[in-house]
Amino acid sequence: MASHITLEQWRALLAVVESGGYAQAADKLHKSQSAVTYAVQKIESLLAVKVFEIEGRKAMLTPTGQMLYRRAVALVQEAGDIERAAHKLSAGWEAEIRIAAEILFPSRLLLQCLERFGQESPRTRIELIESVMSGTAEALLNGEADLAITPQIPPGLPGERLLRIRLLAVAHADHPLHHLDRELSYRDLRDYRHLVVRDSGGKRDKRTISVEVDQRWTVSQIATSIQAVSMGFGFAWLPEEQIRQELQAGLLKPLPLREGGIREAALYLLLANPDFAGPGVRRMAEIIRECAGAEI
Repeated sequence: MASHITLEQWRALLAVVESGGYAQAADKLHKSQSAVTYAVQKIESLLAVKVFEIEGRKAMLTPTGQMLYRRAVALVQEAGDIERAAHKLSAGWEAEIRIAAEILFPSRLLLQCLERFGQESPRTRIELIESVMSGTAEALLNGEADLAITPQIPPGLPGERLLRIRLLAVAHADHPLHHLDRELSYRDLRDYRHLVVRDSGGKRDKRTISVEVDQRWTVSQIATSIQAVSMGFGFAWLPEEQIRQELQAGLLKPLPLREGGIREAALYLLLANPDFAGPGVRRMAEIIRECAGAEI
């Protein structure tokens, strides 16, 4: 029967590279240096390649060794993911679930989802990351969230659409733009302050700002933007769901734009690791789907 390289042997290779030598790797793995050396030699023997070259007192990766190292990192990480997922499944629902939610998603709806889940699993802690644009997907990719509600789907991750959010261009009822008493163009907006909410991602995409104006305030929270517009300090595209009371009270009025007065943003549900998601994450995702479906 042909021999195969074991995960322990790949871990030994990683330890030698990351620790800087065989002796240091042996200390890290709590093994003898001869055992670590044998594991690496076994890889070289089975694959008929040279992984390291000795330069002075240091073992340096050959070009083939560099390729094997990169593949081994992915292999060992995948094995760790499988083990952690198995432990979660055997232990029952997770102790904590982390959700990254785009601030456009109605907070009323999200809180209803959390309450439903809490009724079923009251001991599961919830960490909610309220994020903006690319920051939501970034939290997922960085391992900070187990599931996300996001307007952007990162490459390679399956996402399912939850709902579409309507954003209205609005200003205070007494804003000068409303006193023009005519249909407006984007050119009319240039002389007035635009309120925008900052992308919370590390690499902010400024292309999302689609109106050229001379004055702009950028804030971190949509509640701040709503407050500023309600106080007459500028105009903004705001989610209709979150300004319904201000619209009904006549405090805010939609701008009569010729085009672009209403924008729509689709929001998607993504799991960080769909294949290995625990039962709690899966149930939370199911509840979010049901709540969003009832809104359509």
